[in-house]
Amino acid sequence: MKDKTIDYILKSTWQAVSRMYNEEASKYGATMALGYALLSIDKQKGTPSTALGPNMGMEPTSLTRTLRSMEEKGLIERRKNPKDGRGVNIYLTKLGKEKRELSKETVLKFNNSVLQHITEEQLKNFIEVSDIIQELISEKKIFKKD
Repeated sequence: MKDKTIDYILKSTWQAVSRMYNEEASKYGATMALGYALLSIDKQKGTPSTALGPNMGMEPTSLTRTLRSMEEKGLIERRKNPKDGRGVNIYLTKLGKEKRELSKETVLKFNNSVLQHITEEQLKNFIEVSDIIQELISEKKIFKKD
């Protein structure tokens, strides 16, 4: 582990998590992206389509493809934004709400499983390091121009 860089550890860990979620989602004819989208849509009020991409960190073309797939599967419906007729809100259907609960259970199962294998101190350190990395990136302190 000494020879591995921080970015390598982050990427390989995320790839393992992503692969695990995609394997689980495939049992239900879904993908990790679809599950994440279900969790990102407000189950009561819906979510403006323009807010989904930034919330999920997804590129517009990928989001469009995911939303189209979700609509074809009967998980969501699009409705005009009542406050702004130019916009569209995304709402979960009854089936979408059921699949959202399944996605939520899957995420919580992963979370609880990890928590059973680490101490509170380890979790605290992990969160602190993650926060520092995000702060360094967001404040452009790594590759800042002099």
